[in-house]
Amino acid sequence: MGAPMACSASDLRPLLGPNATAAAAEYICGRFDAVSAKFVDTGYAVDNTYLLFSTYLVFSMQIGFAMLCAGSVRAKNTMNIMLTNVLDAAAGSFFYYLFGFALAFGTPSNGFIGAHFFGLDKFPSQSFDYGFFLFQWAFAIAAAGITSGSIAERTQFPAYLIYSSFLTGLVYPITSHWFWSADGWASPARSDNLLFRSGVIDFAGSGVVHIVGAVAGLWGALIEGPRIGRFDHEGRAVAMRGHSATLVVLGTFLLWFGWYGFNPGSFLNILKAYGESGSYYGQWSAVGRTAVTTTLAGSTAALTTLFGKRLLVGHWNVTDVCNGLLGGFAAITAGCSVVDPWAAIICGFVAAWVLIGCNKLAEKVKYDDPLEAAQLHGGCGAWGLIFTGLFAKKAYVNQLYPGVENRPYGLLLGGGGRLLAAQVVQIVVVAAWVSVTMGTLFFVLHKLGLLRISAEEEMAGMDLTSHGGLAYVYQDEENEKGGATAALKQHNSTV
Repeated sequence: MGAPMACSASDLRPLLGPNATAAAAEYICGRFDAVSAKFVDTGYAVDNTYLLFSTYLVFSMQIGFAMLCAGSVRAKNTMNIMLTNVLDAAAGSFFYYLFGFALAFGTPSNGFIGAHFFGLDKFPSQSFDYGFFLFQWAFAIAAAGITSGSIAERTQFPAYLIYSSFLTGLVYPITSHWFWSADGWASPARSDNLLFRSGVIDFAGSGVVHIVGAVAGLWGALIEGPRIGRFDHEGRAVAMRGHSATLVVLGTFLLWFGWYGFNPGSFLNILKAYGESGSYYGQWSAVGRTAVTTTLAGSTAALTTLFGKRLLVGHWNVTDVCNGLLGGFAAITAGCSVVDPWAAIICGFVAAWVLIGCNKLAEKVKYDDPLEAAQLHGGCGAWGLIFTGLFAKKAYVNQLYPGVENRPYGLLLGGGGRLLAAQVVQIVVVAAWVSVTMGTLFFVLHKLGLLRISAEEEMAGMDLTSHGGLAYVYQDEENEKGGATAALKQHNSTV
């Protein structure tokens, strides 16, 4: 938001005629300055309201994650997975407040890590307000939610608290600093020393959020090993379907709804003109286009999965379609703001086949992920970054990241290979960083005996062994037990 326009009484007085007084000119300028300042205030209010509304949409995705996870696990582990989703948000808010935001956006800083705003010290500032902190926190806990799905049904509860805190407080924030902070070494917002003269375009986080959460979950699931019974004695995959397709569909729709904050909200503001003011076209149009590309990519992926799985397995599966839809969303998240709607259809179509292929590969290597989280968010997230390097449109790239001459754009649109090279660098670097940090953490937890539950607990279900009872009560257990005891006593007395 720009500064208010200034009015000079000395410049205004001659324009008012020979009889104008200095007091009159000063009065008029004072009124003009007051009105101008009000317009600036209104601009800040509009942009911050837009950002807060987007934040609330992103946070609603936690409900979607909770429902999706609950429906995708067996009934005996429902309470456990829902509690982990609650604590991803609760623990994440505490550690992101203390450390995460500062490591991500604490400017001025070096290209690797932020250094200011620990515990929101000296906040708000000219650079950031509270709405921006809350928006970034909602993204951080989304990454943790992805990981919880990969290691569901066999992980000790304390391990959830440890990994979630570590991920949201350190691993994710440093990653987001690299690509989203103006100081980050691979950020497209840098004023100089751009990676491949381009920087990485990961607009809403196919890499920063989805690959981070996916790779963390991948290592957790690999180190833990598959659930008991997931593969038979000959190594063949055994289907272990979740207990409620209803919850899966509900969670998917809630995630779809929240994605309209996730992707369009990543513009951070809406009251911005492209070129001269007074035109119908501005950032508000780019926000709308981003919502359209998000919708088309997810919808195309869902339809492709529907018919693709019908050809492969012979039936229509709602759970597979939901995962395909989410895979399309994860893919378009990187380039949603810099591609045309027709390109989003290509993104969703390929994302569906990427997910199907990753699931086939997971079965072959005996990898067990109850929510297909690593395959969905990792595989489709990586494709989304590559897709952006291929299809980013020159005009949109220059609108979002102005000030750099001859900035590279999509390879297939004539923009050269520099942007694509930067996107590939992000995939490799993020996968390596998360592997070293989260892989090490999960390995240490495993060696300390803090990662996987016992076989007996796993067979009985974590709701009974760790949380005091099942999530679903179909009858009054206490009355049933009391009635059975009374009947036994009466029987014994008659005998």
